[in-house]
Amino acid sequence: MNDKHSSTDPKRKKYRWRWGPKLPKHLDQINHNAAGIDVGARKHYVAVPEDRDEHPVQVFEPFTPDLIEMVQWLKQCGIDTVVMESTGVYWIPLFQVLQDHGFEVLLVDARHVKYVPGRKTDVFDCQWLQQLHTFGLLRGAFVPDKDIAALRTYSRQRKQLVQSCSREIQHMQKALTQMNLQLPVVISDITGVTGMRIIRAIVAGERDPVVLAKMKHPGVKSSEETIVKALSGNYRHEHVFTLTQALDLYDIYQGKIAQCDQALARRMQAFEVKADPKELAAKPSKRNKRKRRKNEPHFDLRAELYQMTGVDLTQIDGIDAMTALSIITECGFDMQRFPTEKHFASWLGLCPNNTVTGGKVKKTRSRNVHNRAAQALRIAAQSLHSSTTYLGAHYRRMHARLGAPKALSATAHKLGRLVYHMLKYGQDYVDKGQQYEEEQYRKRAERNLRRRAHAMGYQLICLDTGEILA
Repeated sequence: MNDKHSSTDPKRKKYRWRWGPKLPKHLDQINHNAAGIDVGARKHYVAVPEDRDEHPVQVFEPFTPDLIEMVQWLKQCGIDTVVMESTGVYWIPLFQVLQDHGFEVLLVDARHVKYVPGRKTDVFDCQWLQQLHTFGLLRGAFVPDKDIAALRTYSRQRKQLVQSCSREIQHMQKALTQMNLQLPVVISDITGVTGMRIIRAIVAGERDPVVLAKMKHPGVKSSEETIVKALSGNYRHEHVFTLTQALDLYDIYQGKIAQCDQALARRMQAFEVKADPKELAAKPSKRNKRKRRKNEPHFDLRAELYQMTGVDLTQIDGIDAMTALSIITECGFDMQRFPTEKHFASWLGLCPNNTVTGGKVKKTRSRNVHNRAAQALRIAAQSLHSSTTYLGAHYRRMHARLGAPKALSATAHKLGRLVYHMLKYGQDYVDKGQQYEEEQYRKRAERNLRRRAHAMGYQLICLDTGEILA
């Protein structure tokens, strides 16, 4: 190894002193061979127990040779477990290198350890992490395995490409409006068959509105006369130039999305086969009859997810194949990582965060967690507003009692619990129907009335039959 990266490099900062007050000696040391790392963009501060090296705190640069040198130094110090804070994306390369070399690596939320008075430097920070981990006072965050992490990378990249593609659609609409070509008014989607035919013809040099109107698809409701009026505008050169560039970028992004779909399909097929996709034919769904949406992958995503997980999450009302993909790529399908459905809901940030002070509940609002799986579940819950299913009735009842924001979180919480049960126990979802939910609500309301009437010394009498209910 180059002397520049040697452990005897005089330029490397090494510390032998330790920060301030120690934890009580009566606490049991659970992890004797623990190290703490303060991750940064330019430097990583690493702390080991004081008896392992003359300089228990050392600084390493984020380059790969320095990371390998850090691994060798940790092995020389007898370290087998390492803890680090989740700092942006800087922790990912270090996390992967440590895992590949056999270390047990814990990633902790920075909010759980940063509010400590007197700890204001990186040296103190890594020492504090090492000390807390030695006594088992830190809990690692959920990190999916490398296969799910790779699938998540493809999925997130695809979402970014779709968002970039939508921006170019807006640019095309803006250019058309500036030329007073009211194409978005007469057709519902300018990226459909009719819209793309007309836009490509305009870019190619066609200006006759009659010729452009004849390109409409038979399914378009607007007449040719209306389309002719909408396409009679001012074809200024600068706006046509803008339209041309937006169309070119749109085509480029569409090509990149197709490439991402291919990589996503190959990655999903590499997983262990847990079910035969042909079994989906025995599980009819209304979603099978609808056409493919524009932003969906160019392969049978529902069949691939069923083959990979062994369950069909699209049977849950409000959850389509894209929502199921978002959930799987963010949390995986091995629910053994979460002991109960309550742990899973807490990780999603969809359960109440009860703050109790002096015996009184001060706050119950859910934690502000930026979780993509939870966001997908909220969008799925919003689609249940007009559903005539059990979940639709549940959402409307929550909406009437709590308002829209809390109803979304409550319904998303219920969807998350259903997903947890299906993935962990392999159960199928069966819709109980809107009437069942309404009947259950009526029974709960009647039971509460009976209890309140009994407490106040009253009796409930049914007006129809005259029967005493209480």
